[in-house]
Amino acid sequence: MNQLTTLQPARHAAPVAKASGLAYLVFERPDLERAKEFLVDFGLRLAHETDRSLFLRATGDAPFIYRVDRARRARFVGLAFEVDDRSALDALRELPGAGAVEPEDGPGGGERVTLVDPSGLRVVAISGRHRVTRLDHRGPLAVNAPDAARRINAGQRAPALPAEIVRLGHVVLEVSEYQRTCAWYTRNFGLIPSDVQVLSDGTPAVTFFRLDRGTTPVDHHTLALAQGVMPSYSHSAYEVVDADAVGMGQRFLRHAGYRHAWGMGRHLLGSQLFDYWVDPFGDKHELYCDGDLCTADLPMGVHATSRKMMSQWGPTMPTSFSRPKLSLGNLIAAITNLSRSPDLSLAKVRELAKLFG
Repeated sequence: MNQLTTLQPARHAAPVAKASGLAYLVFERPDLERAKEFLVDFGLRLAHETDRSLFLRATGDAPFIYRVDRARRARFVGLAFEVDDRSALDALRELPGAGAVEPEDGPGGGERVTLVDPSGLRVVAISGRHRVTRLDHRGPLAVNAPDAARRINAGQRAPALPAEIVRLGHVVLEVSEYQRTCAWYTRNFGLIPSDVQVLSDGTPAVTFFRLDRGTTPVDHHTLALAQGVMPSYSHSAYEVVDADAVGMGQRFLRHAGYRHAWGMGRHLLGSQLFDYWVDPFGDKHELYCDGDLCTADLPMGVHATSRKMMSQWGPTMPTSFSRPKLSLGNLIAAITNLSRSPDLSLAKVRELAKLFG
């Protein structure tokens, strides 16, 4: 195990590799048909299907961004980062517990190395995926402003269809081993902290990490890690072209009878206009547009943690949004982690529960 020597969140001076993108997410589900129905209604497109797995894509050139494998119970398995070349895979394979370089078995091919982060989530590094032809989607609607008229003698009519998801934006995870997990991602994939929210004693509660692509602008965050009492999936986010696409996506999902989680609103950190929905297995998925873009030289921001910090406008984040799934296994895991994690204390758990419970 590598020794943690730098208090997190912090950049790493010489990471093992640098992620160039968030490639895909992996889920397990007992019912692939129910999973597919929601994901298509949500705005993804089926790219490939077997009796054991679903692969879904967006309209961009990634061969797939979302994988679902058949299993006895529903769970989030992990995530995959793109890296630029085989040399990054060779470096990552030397890490403790890393697998060998092997062929990627999903659409697009390429090679991958499979790792496990300190919270037990599977993390794949993949290189050499073949890109695919982009799919058509509508462009952003022309918007009339008081001092900039762009639409004359024409009405505004967004198509009444599911949102057309353009790409995978980010994933948010809760972890019990907060310091070790943050250090693992900054050290091994070169992620940069964009903003951190801290508790009353100054310790971090949520950190938003972006890719390091130098002077090339990237999303404000590709991965966010939140202090929790056990490792868990919070949500994943998918970009659409404009606010009307978010709104029409909400209309379609509401009409189809899915459960709404939170929105619409605009985030304070990252600035995305957002709307959250719950899939049939209890996991949250976000439609968003108009997020912040940052280069590598932007310094990290530090902010006090509060429920109001989660949005500029729109409904306040409901308590149900961050409430953990209740089960005997989760209760045992929470008690175990509280006793062994250096990042947890009863005082911190009480403060987190007051803020988000």
